[in-house]
Amino acid sequence: MDRLSRRNVLKAGGALGALGALGVAAPAQAQVPWTWAAKGSVAGAGAGTDPRWVWDEEADPLVASLLDRGDVPRVNELLRTWTKNGQPLPAGLPADLRDFMERARRLPSWADQRKLATAVEFNEKRGLYLGVLYGLASGMMSTVIPKEARAVYYSQGGADMKDRISKTAKLGYDIGSRNAYRPDGEMIVTCVKTRLVHAAVRHLLPQSPHWSEVAEEEIPISQRDMMVTWHSLPTTVMQKMTAWKVPIPAAESEAFLHSWQLGAHMLGIRDEYIPASWAEADAQAKQVLDPVLAPTTEGVKLADILLNLGSSVDGGILSKPILGAFTRFMLGDQIAAWLKIPREPVWDPLLKVAWKPFIAVREGLLPFPLAPEAYWLFDEFLRKAALLFLSEARPISIEIPDTNRPS
Repeated sequence: MDRLSRRNVLKAGGALGALGALGVAAPAQAQVPWTWAAKGSVAGAGAGTDPRWVWDEEADPLVASLLDRGDVPRVNELLRTWTKNGQPLPAGLPADLRDFMERARRLPSWADQRKLATAVEFNEKRGLYLGVLYGLASGMMSTVIPKEARAVYYSQGGADMKDRISKTAKLGYDIGSRNAYRPDGEMIVTCVKTRLVHAAVRHLLPQSPHWSEVAEEEIPISQRDMMVTWHSLPTTVMQKMTAWKVPIPAAESEAFLHSWQLGAHMLGIRDEYIPASWAEADAQAKQVLDPVLAPTTEGVKLADILLNLGSSVDGGILSKPILGAFTRFMLGDQIAAWLKIPREPVWDPLLKVAWKPFIAVREGLLPFPLAPEAYWLFDEFLRKAALLFLSEARPISIEIPDTNRPS
């Protein structure tokens, strides 16, 4: 099947969504016109093009060529040895891929090492919160982002979700590490490899009849889709911590944002779409993230897999009902209903009443020398969740797919 052209996409528009997770048609996702001003971006200016019609002009044709040439298995084997940011690229890579990767691994001129050092302080102080937020706020939110849920489910990674989730969690682990963007860190490597994976999915998914039957678009993972996912991560995390009244110094808040701005750039998102401040991030999220949340059959299946992940590190703490209750608490009753998460008679009211006081106790804002047992359970949950969603139990290799979901 010939690769679908951008012009054909503009002519054809998107297909209607299939039946949603609740047995009724999923809400139609009307595309709000792109009005966010590029002057609010890290670039400070831009063409104003709706990112729904922008993909990756460098990586897409390159990876399509690698797939068509049959080079992907050999490239994956070579890239397994490339794990550190400052490490030379492996010998034997195709020349066009090597040239691209050398460009793609360079940090932009606006990278601020001082802010990155401050981001380390933030991540160390808030690591336990970040673990549970990346997993149960951002991770579960991804299952009600229809385009993302379908792209994940029908791509090669959808056939082995534990492996797929571990590779996704690696980005959260790497960006929070002490040496994320330094030569001995791994964040740059993770971003460049993920950029190649996205390009492969753009080439492969349009060839899947299963994905094509339900997809609203003809080419997945546009720059707008990537910003939707980006907002489900740092923007959502900061909104939650602000709502919980976690005290965060302004410098640390700005530094955390900067680390994710760099991450967006290294993933191939144009600077004109990357918000320059939290206020701009919130404004853009209201336009591109909030309106698209909806149930899908694929998303419900993915959510169920996520909720069952705790069994491997349970220890009586991470059971499916507790993970479900935390999901309801963080994302609300509507999303919990979409994902068919039942109400929990103990954990649901406990979280509503005791979570914010627990945060205040933990942050030293509220003296409570004899904290009730529920506070200890919350703290233990945070530790277990961080282990589940951010730990590196084994080496994880991000590899370019060469097929869609086998089934």
